Amino acid sequence: MRTFAVSALREPPFPARQHDATDRVARESIEWALGHGLIISGHRLHRLRRADAAGLAGRACPDGPVDPLRLLADLISWLFVVDDACDEDGLGNAPTRLAPTVAALLDVLDGLGNPAGGPATAAGPLGEALGDLCRRVRATGGPAFLLRFVGEVREYLLALLWEAANRERGRVPELAEYVQMRRHTGGVHPSFTLTELAAGALPGASHRTEPALVTLDLLAADLVCWCNDVFSYGKENLAQPDGHNLVVVLSAGLADGDQSSALRAAADRFNEAMSAYLAAEAALLATGDDGLRPALTARRNWIRATYDWSLRAARYA
Repeated sequence: MRTFAVSALREPPFPARQHDATDRVARESIEWALGHGLIISGHRLHRLRRADAAGLAGRACPDGPVDPLRLLADLISWLFVVDDACDEDGLGNAPTRLAPTVAALLDVLDGLGNPAGGPATAAGPLGEALGDLCRRVRATGGPAFLLRFVGEVREYLLALLWEAANRERGRVPELAEYVQMRRHTGGVHPSFTLTELAAGALPGASHRTEPALVTLDLLAADLVCWCNDVFSYGKENLAQPDGHNLVVVLSAGLADGDQSSALRAAADRFNEAMSAYLAAEAALLATGDDGLRPALTARRNWIRATYDWSLRAARYA
């Protein structure tokens, strides 16, 4: 599948870089996950190490201080643990099974990292680690930034319930529905947010509500998620077929359900979105508004990081 992805996907025309502290942060992020009980040992520890959260974070955030990079790596580790629990360990097989965990995690978010019940909540290690992330986001970016982060993680959690309902019914979503929900199930928006935080220059509300930047943001999220889908399709389809992949969704819409045609169609969508992204980015850069540059740089880095990380990480091997 990597061979197909390399040959079919347009390589992002952005510089490939990596933070000098990536190896150090990789060790520290694993220690963070162990310290909060997200993983203990054995299979889950091996799985998280293979996922290489710090490798992805270091490419998405190749510059700046180490502490914000570590925060991003810890968020990605947390997302990987949640995703693996849902996708591989059965937590997300039915909404009735997943709902208590989501409710407990929403309690942590409602308390902005400090739920009324204290650290020993029903969310367990996932809630304790999420509370730690929230508190560090507030300490680094301030209250307004924390509210933005909390809202984006909340959207991610609610989207997981949508996935669980589909799995329970063996349902493959329609294309437009999938594209919309994939932006949230991928955890892309909170990841973008912490990358902007790491850059140390955050666009204000007036910039964030600019329609042209909103369009660019959605294109960047699609590119990250669809790149992930093409690279991961082989492993997901072989091990545990699931309807939450762009290739599967496109295949379901074909008269013959041909997977090779769906793979090519998924790559074509990625390439077309890349062209649209570059055009939209050029238009924004032409305005000469320096306040937009941190957001544009963060999204560029994420698109390139996802591609390069997918080539190397063992997560989809």
